[in-house]
Amino acid sequence: MRRTSFTHMNCSIAAALDVVGDPWTLLILRDAMYGVRRFDEFQANLGIARNVLTARLKVLVEAGVFRRVAYQQRPVRYEYRLSDKGAALFPVIVGLKEWGDRFGAAAQDGRPMELENVTTSSRVEPALIDVASGRRLDLSSVRAVAGEGASPETRRFFERLAFDRATTRRVSRG
Repeated sequence: MRRTSFTHMNCSIAAALDVVGDPWTLLILRDAMYGVRRFDEFQANLGIARNVLTARLKVLVEAGVFRRVAYQQRPVRYEYRLSDKGAALFPVIVGLKEWGDRFGAAAQDGRPMELENVTTSSRVEPALIDVASGRRLDLSSVRAVAGEGASPETRRFFERLAFDRATTRRVSRG
C-alpha cells in the first residue's frame, strides 16, 4: 500500500517524513547506527518481511541515506552503510530513544540501551542545544517563524500564528 506523499507541503518535516516517516525505516536506521550493515542481519534482528525490508532499503539508497557497498562478488552481495546524510539522522534516532525512555515501557522497566562516550566509556545524557548560545532548548524556549525558503502560504500561516500569540498575550494580561 502506497502512503501519501508530502512533497506538496512547504515543510522540512514533511520532506523528511517522505524518506524516513515509516516505523520500519526508523528501526532500520536505528540498527544501522548500532552497526548492522547486511540485509540478513537487518531481517533477523527486526523480524521484518524480506519484501518490506527490500523496499525500505531501496528508498533509503535512492534518497542517499545509505550507500550500497559490495562485500562479496559471487554471488554479488551488498551491505548498507550510512552516508553522511544518513548519519545526520542520529539526533532524530536519539531523540526518539530519549522520548521512549521517558514515556514508554522503559519509564517503568529501565532503559534498554544507554549511550556512552567512545573515549571515556562514561554515560552521556543527550540534550538539544542551541549552538550559538550553548543553552538547552525545549518547547517553551523557542517559537516557529517563517524561514527564507517559506512559500507565501507558509508565511501567511506564521503571520497568523504571530497575530494569535500577540492577541492572546493582550487578552490574558488585560
